[in-house]
Amino acid sequence: MIKDLFQLLRPHQWVKNGIILAGLVFSGSVSYTDKVITAFLATGLFCLLSSTVYIINDLADAAADRNHPTKKNRPIAAGRVSPSTAVILAIIIGAGSLISSYFLQDYFFYTAIGYLILNLLYSFWLKHIVIIDVMSIAAGFVLRALAGAVVIDVEFSGWLLISSFLLALFLGFGKRRHELVLLENNSGQHRRILEHYSKYFLDQLIGVVTPAVVVCYLIYVISPDVKERLGTEYLFLTVPFVIYGIFRYLYLIHQKEEGGSPTRVLLTDFPILLTVLLWLATAMVLLYVV
Repeated sequence: MIKDLFQLLRPHQWVKNGIILAGLVFSGSVSYTDKVITAFLATGLFCLLSSTVYIINDLADAAADRNHPTKKNRPIAAGRVSPSTAVILAIIIGAGSLISSYFLQDYFFYTAIGYLILNLLYSFWLKHIVIIDVMSIAAGFVLRALAGAVVIDVEFSGWLLISSFLLALFLGFGKRRHELVLLENNSGQHRRILEHYSKYFLDQLIGVVTPAVVVCYLIYVISPDVKERLGTEYLFLTVPFVIYGIFRYLYLIHQKEEGGSPTRVLLTDFPILLTVLLWLATAMVLLYVV
């Protein structure tokens, strides 16, 4: 039972909340111990809050998940955790994370509330609206990034927020494409919104978003304001890692028919994992050593 409850929290998805630490890293604040501690506390609270959202999603999607080849094994869909138990768990960790957020920092608390409301709207309404469904998921990543900045009271570049949004769109449309390929003619039985998508349409959306991600990130790293604020002119050296990571993900989507879970790809595809680590290491060296 404990194992099933822990699985219900989807701990493997907590890696997404690592974007909260972007504000810490890209504001030059890693050398401040108090901000480091605060940023990691914020990340932990968002892990709990996101788990609350996952539980709510699983409750709302239990019937549809039973028609999915892999999601049917989730604790609620498989009947290993009762809906009442799941509701109690969601209330406990959701309330606990929000109360803790309130005491951590006011604006962080407001951002956490916004994140929760957005995901409640997604679970019961927005996920049924074509394109808006993926944009809602992307907005959740922006709120994560924003939360990481406000909790340590640092300025966050608008270009980096836009890059985060576009990258999340890229991953989201890739996930939708994988679902279409995986479920084939039964896609609508699992997720009704998939009836409004096609592989060709999603390929067009991915084709628009892909260069937008690269261009926005490039504008960020060469921005005079960013150069002055961070004290380095060499962040552009991280661009090749971003480009390769995107190209590798496109390869997995189109040639390997993977991409259903960006988190799983990050943790299991060695080239992408290595690319992310090299990108982070290069950024850290340029910001704190050079």
